[in-house]
Amino acid sequence: METATPICIVVSTRIACNPKSFRESIMVLEVNCSIDSNPTSIDESSSVVLRYRTPHFRASARVLVPPVAGKETWTVGWIQACNHMEFYNKYGSKGMSSWELPDLRDGKIQAISDSDGVNYPWYGNTTETCTITGPTKKDTKFTVSMNDNFYPSVTWGVPVSDSNVPMLSSIWRDQSFTTWLVAINQASGETLVLQTVRWRMKLHIEVDPDKPLGKRARLREPFTQQQPQVLGKNEPIPPNAMVKPNANDAQVLMWRPQTGDPVMVIPPKN
Repeated sequence: METATPICIVVSTRIACNPKSFRESIMVLEVNCSIDSNPTSIDESSSVVLRYRTPHFRASARVLVPPVAGKETWTVGWIQACNHMEFYNKYGSKGMSSWELPDLRDGKIQAISDSDGVNYPWYGNTTETCTITGPTKKDTKFTVSMNDNFYPSVTWGVPVSDSNVPMLSSIWRDQSFTTWLVAINQASGETLVLQTVRWRMKLHIEVDPDKPLGKRARLREPFTQQQPQVLGKNEPIPPNAMVKPNANDAQVLMWRPQTGDPVMVIPPKN
């Protein structure tokens, strides 16, 4: 399988003014961002749910921090927020189920945190972050990286029905994210945005529920995702991207019938 060509940005400029401060001396040496070129895969091994797995978004950055003179601690890493979500599962003439982020859907917020739900505001705390505690005598060079993809389960039958008769007819998903490379001072909370990346994941799966299990679903589009954009000018991080709740805890599953009132099938966790 041919691999995606990553976007590589070499940024060997200091954010310079006072070279003694962390803010002015941290350097982003290189940023790589890509979405794998493999298409979304579909798994029909279960008689209860259809599963699919999208390609991975991947981001990594090489960072250099010159010696830190003071007794200060900084964490450098990736923060991600969801800006837009459409996630519809259609069940023929019966209606559709929809995963929704109510505040984002209603325009009350610009974005919602996509943190792991533990290490706010960070996407994670393994490869995703690095902490530097001063004073240090030498340059500190490190790489922070992250990856993300979707691997959900969608019921063959209508989610508000006791029946498991297959009725799923299509899946549509379109989500947009902003991902920031950020440095945060642990004591003061001072936040430096070092790089901003935008990316999007789309998919359309067509399903024929009358066909035998294993032959019902096929990917309509896209076979290759659009590659991420590393922005030339950084964007500020919206307040909701830094705090609880994250997207996984705030999302609700709605059943929207062809006729009748919508029903909340799964409420938010927060």
